[in-house]
Amino acid sequence: MTQPNNPLHGKTLEIMLNYLVDYYGFEKLSTHINLNCFKKNPSIKSSLKFLRQTPWARKKVEDLYLDVIERENH
Repeated sequence: MTQPNNPLHGKTLEIMLNYLVDYYGFEKLSTHINLNCFKKNPSIKSSLKFLRQTPWARKKVEDLYLDVIERENH
């Protein structure tokens, strides 16, 4: 099933997180999304583990990712 109007279609959590970390860095990312996994010894691996187990936190990452790519495209 294709989802041509869904900007998250085909984007994994890892892709989104890597994009945001490249864009902001962990320190600035933690000011946008206040999560300990971005503040204390942050890594992609540990952050992904937390985000995969925490739907509300994953939603925050998805929302910020959508905001950033929207700004980048305009």
